[in-house]
Order: sequence, then C-alpha cells, then structure tokens
Amino acid sequence: PGWKKEEVIRKSGLSAGKSDVYYFSPSGKKFRSKPQLARYLGNTVDLSSFDFRTGKMMPSKLQKNKQRLRNDPLNQNKGKPDLNTTLPIRQTASIFKQPVTKVTNHPSNKVKSDPQRMNEQPRQLFWEKRLQGLSASDVTEQIIKTMELPKGLQGVGPGSNDETLLSAVASALHTSSAPITGQVSAAVEKNPAVWLNTSQPLCKAFIVTDEDIRKQEERVQQVRKKLEEALMADILSRTADTEEMDLEMDSGDEA
Repeated sequence: PGWKKEEVIRKSGLSAGKSDVYYFSPSGKKFRSKPQLARYLGNTVDLSSFDFRTGKMMPSKLQKNKQRLRNDPLNQNKGKPDLNTTLPIRQTASIFKQPVTKVTNHPSNKVKSDPQRMNEQPRQLFWEKRLQGLSASDVTEQIIKTMELPKGLQGVGPGSNDETLLSAVASALHTSSAPITGQVSAAVEKNPAVWLNTSQPLCKAFIVTDEDIRKQEERVQQVRKKLEEALMADILSRTADTEEMDLEMDSGDEA
C-alpha cells in the first residue's frame, strides 16, 4: 500500500513519443529501473517475474526466459564463471497485495501514432485477376461489349490479358488519386511477384502524348455531337406527335 507508478512521455530527441516508467515508494523514493527496485527491496520480494513497465507479475515470462537460457548454447559452458550481479532473492508472494496507483493526469500526455503505418495496408498481388469472367450488362440484360484498349497498353503478370488489364486500369483510376504511370521498373517483367508496384495497374509503363490527348478530345466531341443530334430528333418527334394529337382533337370537336 502507498506505492505509485508514473508513466512520462518523452517530448524531444530521437525517442520522442516513447514513455518512461517510474515507481515511488510510500516514503517518496523514486526508482527508475528494476535493478534499483530489487536492491531497495532486497530479499523481501521476488522480482524475477515482475514486469517493470506494466507493474504485473508474469510467471509465464519467467518460464520462457528460463527455457531460452537453457537452450542457449552460450550458456552451456559450465566452466565459465557467473558474472551476474543481480542480488539473490527469495521466492515469495506477489510484490503488491493491493493495486498500485497509476498517474496519467499529466496535461502534456498525448497518445501518438504513426499515420504512415496506419495508412499502409497489405495488398494482395494480382487481385485484379479475380474480376475475370465478370461483365457488365444493360437494362435488357445484354452484355455490353468490352472497350478496346490502345496498343500502347501492355499487361504485366501471369496470364495477363486485355480483360484483366482493363479491370486493373479502371480500378486504379477509381481508387487512387495518384497519377497512373504503370509499372516503371524494368525488373517487374522478369519477376512481377517481387518487383510489382501494387499502387499501379498491371501494365507496362506508358507515356500519354499530346497527340493522344488531341485524338481523345476529337472522339469526345464526335460523341457529344451525336448525342445532341439524337436529343434534337427526339424533341422534334415529340413536338410532331403533340401537334398531330391536337389536330385530331380539333377535328373531333368540329364533328
């Protein structure tokens, strides 16, 4: 009773964000490490299985350490003198019969996390191949014809085909905000399982030229012109139908 545990977060240096654990005796004496605590308590308490950071007794940890030392070939030399300076302690009851007080109300304490590690999620290689055999259909359940890819796009990976390449490019455009450049590393062709960049689609590196952009703009303009003509024809057809219905109603009224 009366013992306290304090955890302090480091604010500067290369180890900023890590914490240090200290213990305070009922008389106010501060202990920075387990050896200091062991020398102070002497033979009254067994600290062999005591975890200094958590403040708990962990007998399983002691058994693992004994097993590791038993199997270590360096410790099998019986002629080597024992240089251990730890004081001999007696196997007794637990160190604390009552829970210690953990001081956490420091205003400068903040929980820190590594945002880069949180954002880096493992990815499955060649997951786009799971989309093979799937196709889109219109409202009449007719399969929509797959679009043709430019000749400059060439797939990478085992069993690569146009269907897998199209799925990979479409997924990269929808799920990533980074530029799509393809696999820029030349080693990916020799061993894609090792050198594959999972943030890029399963295609070789390609370059989009100004000529490619100009051709695409012309195609978009042609499609928009066709759409405009179709909408205009639909409006004219609806107008003609309305006028025809009005004439039939007028003829009926006169009769």
